[in-house]
Amino acid sequence: MRRLLIPAALTVPLLLAAAAPVGANGTAGGQTRVVRAVVETPALYDDEAGGDADADDPAIWVNPADRAGSLVIATAKNGGLRVYDLHGRQRQAIATPPAPGPDDEPGRFNNVDLVDGFKLAGRRSDLAVVSDRGRDQLRFYRIDPSGRRLTDVTAPDVPYAFSRDQAEVNQQRTAYGLATWTDRDGTVYVVVSRRSTPEVGIFRLVARGDRVSYRPVDRLTLPSEFTLPDGERWAPCADPGDGPQVEGMVVDPATGVAYLAQETVGLWRIPVTGGRFRGQPASVERTREYGVPAVFDAEEDDCVVDYAADPGFGGRIAADVEGLTIHRTGRLDGTLVVSSQGDDTFFTYDRRTNRPVGRFVVADTLRAGVSVIDGVQECDGASVVSTPLPGFPGGLLVVHDGQNTPEVVDGDGEVRANTNFKFLDAGFLRR
Repeated sequence: MRRLLIPAALTVPLLLAAAAPVGANGTAGGQTRVVRAVVETPALYDDEAGGDADADDPAIWVNPADRAGSLVIATAKNGGLRVYDLHGRQRQAIATPPAPGPDDEPGRFNNVDLVDGFKLAGRRSDLAVVSDRGRDQLRFYRIDPSGRRLTDVTAPDVPYAFSRDQAEVNQQRTAYGLATWTDRDGTVYVVVSRRSTPEVGIFRLVARGDRVSYRPVDRLTLPSEFTLPDGERWAPCADPGDGPQVEGMVVDPATGVAYLAQETVGLWRIPVTGGRFRGQPASVERTREYGVPAVFDAEEDDCVVDYAADPGFGGRIAADVEGLTIHRTGRLDGTLVVSSQGDDTFFTYDRRTNRPVGRFVVADTLRAGVSVIDGVQECDGASVVSTPLPGFPGGLLVVHDGQNTPEVVDGDGEVRANTNFKFLDAGFLRR
């Protein structure tokens, strides 16, 4: 086992786990599986005509009374929330909250996760929990199983997740990724990352009558710099003043482990019990770009990576490390799915051991040789359930597609930014 030398300013030491053997093409077993979507949602357009809607992160709600009435709840950033049925048809659109003042930032919904059976006003309710990165808050929506609609149950005085005041909120180092879990004592927690920083916090959900709020419980700062095995210092490239942020996250309540996707660094795991981070975060997998020199180019407004100087300390995931989800097939059995955004693929790991087990790509769905559902590129968010659902006997996997096609042009002949979500039968994940 190798050790990363971490600056003393970090809150905890970190361990680097040894990688399992992989095949010649960089995947476990040496194969990349090709899978195809069954359903896709309508295109979302990130322009004025489309309501600045930009698909990002999905969550799957399984209707306990009628599986055919299950829903996919997804964020669309400035476009708010979208609620879809199993056919990919939109059932509901929920707007973000307005800016509190003329010079303040409006709501912008980034990530979403679900809570089952939260006690609210004397009854159990399923909730959708959303990170509002525009307002630096968490928002809560009760899911009505009969009408299959969402109702806002956010307490009017919810605190900022990370900021001290509105001026700091406007700097937009705000609530970003999130994942929920219920601890063994029934307490519900949310782990939330902070945009443009390596900070991650834990919050406890609190019922206030028929509304929901939260309280901070714990905080963790992941590393921003590393000492490489050859003794050289390395820091992932970012915009000036920014740190390597986390977005994709998932918590496995059965094992008490949180998985954190630090986008340009790699995938981490850390125990979370009693609402607090425990022990030492360990690396599950690095990005390919780990240790590779890179500088920020102000004219290009992007990082320029010198791949020719790669020292060879990286892993397999092509940055950014993005959507995380767990396909559960038993109390401890199943598969962890990770979006390798930089090469439009997904890696899979054994849930129990975190050993690499495979890799897949979502390709075009063809009918009579013609693409009827395009493949997936630049995936941000992903969600999976193993419960058999109508049309998805092996369970449902939903992934974000950052380059939906066919392309559509506006009145000026410019291609409109076009995203959506793809639905796949998750049976191929079962091992």
